[in-house]
Amino acid sequence: MRDISRSRIHYYVLCIGAFASHRNISPAEAFNYLYTYKGIDFLIECYDAEHTLSLDDAVEDLTTVCNNNGGTLA
Repeated sequence: MRDISRSRIHYYVLCIGAFASHRNISPAEAFNYLYTYKGIDFLIECYDAEHTLSLDDAVEDLTTVCNNNGGTLA
């Protein structure tokens, strides 16, 4: 298992919460959706670039990634 820093975990939790708020769903639903449609993988792989952007930008990027992987939330 990879060693993930607390700051990265904090960022992932913030992004999941922001995604949930923007989509009016619970954080648990947001996590499940992001996990299923590769949004979590995207956050992990692209952390170095994504964490320099706003949370609104991250939510837009997550939406695009998930839509490209079969997700249907707009």
